[in-house]
Amino acid sequence: MIDHSNMRSNFFPQVSGRQKAAAAFFALLLFSPACKDNNDIPVVDEQAYYAGGETTVFGEYSQVFQQPASNLSSQEVADHFKADANFEAIFVTAPATIQGGLGPLFNQNSCASCHIRNGRANFPDLPNDQGGLLFRLSLPGTGSFGEPLDIPGFGGQLQTKAVFGIQAEGKVDVQFTDEVLQFLDGETAVLHKPVYILTDPYTTFPTEGLMSPRIAPPVFGLGLLEAIPESAIQMHADENDADGDGISGKPNYVWDAVAQQVALGRFGWKAGQPTLLQQSAAAYNGDMGVTTTLFPSENCTGQPQCDNLTDDPEVDLETLKSTAFYTQSLAVPAPRRLDDPAVQRGKMLFSDLQCAACHVPSFTTGAHPEYGFLSNQKIYPYTDLLLHDMGEGLADHRGEFKADGREWRTPPLWGIGLTQTVSGHTRFLHDGRARNLMEAILWHGGEAEQARQRVLKLSAADRASLLAFLQSL
Repeated sequence: MIDHSNMRSNFFPQVSGRQKAAAAFFALLLFSPACKDNNDIPVVDEQAYYAGGETTVFGEYSQVFQQPASNLSSQEVADHFKADANFEAIFVTAPATIQGGLGPLFNQNSCASCHIRNGRANFPDLPNDQGGLLFRLSLPGTGSFGEPLDIPGFGGQLQTKAVFGIQAEGKVDVQFTDEVLQFLDGETAVLHKPVYILTDPYTTFPTEGLMSPRIAPPVFGLGLLEAIPESAIQMHADENDADGDGISGKPNYVWDAVAQQVALGRFGWKAGQPTLLQQSAAAYNGDMGVTTTLFPSENCTGQPQCDNLTDDPEVDLETLKSTAFYTQSLAVPAPRRLDDPAVQRGKMLFSDLQCAACHVPSFTTGAHPEYGFLSNQKIYPYTDLLLHDMGEGLADHRGEFKADGREWRTPPLWGIGLTQTVSGHTRFLHDGRARNLMEAILWHGGEAEQARQRVLKLSAADRASLLAFLQSL
């Protein structure tokens, strides 16, 4: 039997962690509709409630993605909240002495501006303020390490904002086309496909230029993903589909700027970053125009909008490491209602439909070289961290190291059922186009085409069970 004594919940704010645990757990036992005195009670893997191993927190509330891991030491908790301040810090125009260095070109002025409450960004309502939606840019071809080629005059990311007196690189408008799909029972679903159009470029954008939308994803649990042994990820790779199941995931191998060598990519929509340190430095640079010791050049280098200030790097290595530690030390929210018969039915369907072939339910982390709280944890992220061909409907036609224009990294599903609670919306996929979980499923093509066709044949009751399982995560 699993010891639930470290459960946390915001519903009991005046009591100790153990008291919260007991109250939350027995409340589940008391009020769960599946807890009946009969032989139909489904068997539940109680360990699965600990989606983040010992880092897991319990509860359904709007700040659940913002909690420190449950197994941090007192010093690590203090370091976490110091790191939280860095994540929330709002940058201003240089040469300010505190949080200076914003821009001159940027997308947002803080990490938290995109990752609101550490959750996934919403699809933007205003055409000239993309919020947590950004656009990667490149020319066809690759660099010496397989990296995308920057567009002269624009770089590798479209900067839609600029400091006073500077012109932004451009804006993006979006138009939609609809595709209606019909389930076998006659019900329909409408897929809302966005078409992005660059407007008001400050200079000519090349006709061969590529533009790929990316929405800001949740940031909790990333330290655990970083701690999964590379060998465990490679075990799920089957690039040439040797087993003939139609699933052919492959790892991305990218440039590690610290190690100065090629390394396994884990983070980003195409697994284009190898570590959270480099992911943080790239976000400072690309999203905010803030330089670091890892990326000391401005994102506008070589462009006429660039300033001539000599304040680089604008974030020192200690602050950069602290920001990375924030994402490493966040707790993973526990799943809910795993004993509900509909959830149990949905979990079985999830497996039968081959969803679990890419959204691999569990891993065990290795020994983390710096942080023991991440080591040797049985976790349930529902990802393989591999690249998969998702079909033409989701293709951006832009390569990134080993990823081609139809391939995306499998996103983790843990916490996905709390999206509405935390973020106030239900937009999913790499650019937020899916307006709910069923639309997200139906956008799957390529290696997932057979699974999508099976979903279209499910009864309404089975579709509801599948969604109930996803909502439980």
